[in-house]
Amino acid sequence: MKRISCIIFDLDGTLTQTNELIFATFNHVAKKYMGKIYTPVEITTMFGPPEDIAIERLVGKDRIDEAMDDFYSFYEKHHPRMANAYDGIREMLDYLKSKGLLLAIFTGKGKRSTLVSLDMLGIKNYFDIIITGNDVDNHKPSGDGIRKVMAKLGLEPDQVLMVGDAVADVRAARETGVQIAAVLWDSYGKEKVLEMDVDYKFHNVPEFIEWLKTFISV
Repeated sequence: MKRISCIIFDLDGTLTQTNELIFATFNHVAKKYMGKIYTPVEITTMFGPPEDIAIERLVGKDRIDEAMDDFYSFYEKHHPRMANAYDGIREMLDYLKSKGLLLAIFTGKGKRSTLVSLDMLGIKNYFDIIITGNDVDNHKPSGDGIRKVMAKLGLEPDQVLMVGDAVADVRAARETGVQIAAVLWDSYGKEKVLEMDVDYKFHNVPEFIEWLKTFISV
């Protein structure tokens, strides 16, 4: 096996504590346009495609532009209060970059909300490539985003580690033949992920960081 040279991270629930913001933003739009409120489980089942596709399915094409303006306005306004990087994430990214690893994002969320979070949290510049749900034709659990990262960086599967918190991340990794580290510190699919065949699993950030220090030196 070649030495790992690239780590691909999911974003929400993996690097960034943004789940509650996403649920609140989604329900802000759902309540305004449909008079409905959805549970976190109901919302997570709608995502796979990015938020603009998920919301268009609810409000229709005629109202999607207005609905997405409302979505992004709420998301940006409430981001400082409702979102953050998990404790230790910035230090972890500093460490990985100091070791010369390539770092990538593969998230199912849309490009605009992805960049808002990365910019507001000050972590965008850590990543050599960012693939969002708007950058692939086939969304998670498809592994197309992983394949895009590998193609652009000239990597083989045994040089790559995928890190994510959801069933879709595990399936995408398995489809592409890369190793998968399931991180479960804020996973809404924790029970299902624990039932899956993963290479590694971690329940908190410090545990994951300590493992990384050994793993990337192999």
